[in-house]
Amino acid sequence: MLATSKKYPFYVRVTIILFGLILFSYALANLRDILIPFSFALFLAVLLNPLTERLMGWRVPRVPAIMIALLVATVVIGGVWYFLATQMMHFTSQLPALQRKMEQLLSRLQQELAHKIPLEKQNQYISEAKAGIKPLIGRTLGSVFGTLTTAFLLPVYTFLLLYYKNLILNFLYEIFAKANEEEVRAVLRQTRGAIQSYMFGLLIEASIVAALNTLALFILGVPYAVLLGVLGAVLNVLPFIGGILSTLLPVIVATIVKDGWSTQIWVCISYIVIQFTDNHFLIPYIVSAKVRINALISIIVVLLGGAVWGLSGMFLSIPFIGVLKIIFDRIPEMKAWGRLLGDNQAERRLRTRKAVAKQA
Repeated sequence: MLATSKKYPFYVRVTIILFGLILFSYALANLRDILIPFSFALFLAVLLNPLTERLMGWRVPRVPAIMIALLVATVVIGGVWYFLATQMMHFTSQLPALQRKMEQLLSRLQQELAHKIPLEKQNQYISEAKAGIKPLIGRTLGSVFGTLTTAFLLPVYTFLLLYYKNLILNFLYEIFAKANEEEVRAVLRQTRGAIQSYMFGLLIEASIVAALNTLALFILGVPYAVLLGVLGAVLNVLPFIGGILSTLLPVIVATIVKDGWSTQIWVCISYIVIQFTDNHFLIPYIVSAKVRINALISIIVVLLGGAVWGLSGMFLSIPFIGVLKIIFDRIPEMKAWGRLLGDNQAERRLRTRKAVAKQA
């Protein structure tokens, strides 16, 4: 007699799923020191894999090819880091003067608001705000330094992922390819190519945004244009929150070093134009609208990433959810989840543009 499968009630299945998600989140939070550098290494390995394959195609052995690719990545990342570090050191040396100017502006603002809010009440509000900001700054710095301390594992993880790439792929084939090996191979091949295109697209898009930010700030005469432009491009990864923060930083600096409000207004206008260009031209054509995540999912995953892995989790959440959408879109049983994560309106606009281009 064949055993019949038992169907559990809906509330039982929901409880099991929620309990599994809680355990999964708990494991992620407790293994953050291991998983954060591994996650960065995974994306770096995806970016370096084409270079490694090209070197091996030139008859370079696997180990030297991986070492050369890692050396190139180290030089590029180290050069960018050194340049930003020197900019940051110069900015730090100017902090006392900037702080004095900020205190003067705050004093002037307090005097203007004195007829509405008593000075004692204003000082109380400022003290409460400082007390609330200090723990936030401490957690942010702790997350940054925690990531830096584990960054030494990054090249090790990247090297091993590239070295054992075939072993990992064969494992996936053996696990999933029993029913239809060729179909699973095709899905994995398409997914790998799409992930590489997506990661390269994100890198190019961030570089263009950083260049546009820097150019705009340089034209407007805002100091530390390169530092603020690159930081703005990095923060731009975070949906909505990043756009506000990337605009707020140069506005604060312009307020401190310049008189009047014209520069701040032009900074806001410039960043609005840049973000409009990024959302409507750079992302659809460079990153591809097929991997665009809708606003609701973006905000949720950023907040969840921040709750689990802090600042690193906020930046890793969007690429991870983008990779999941790529995988879901290529598995028939998971296409509904891919549509839930994506932005159907953006995909429809891209298909319309392609159709018009073909007709032309």
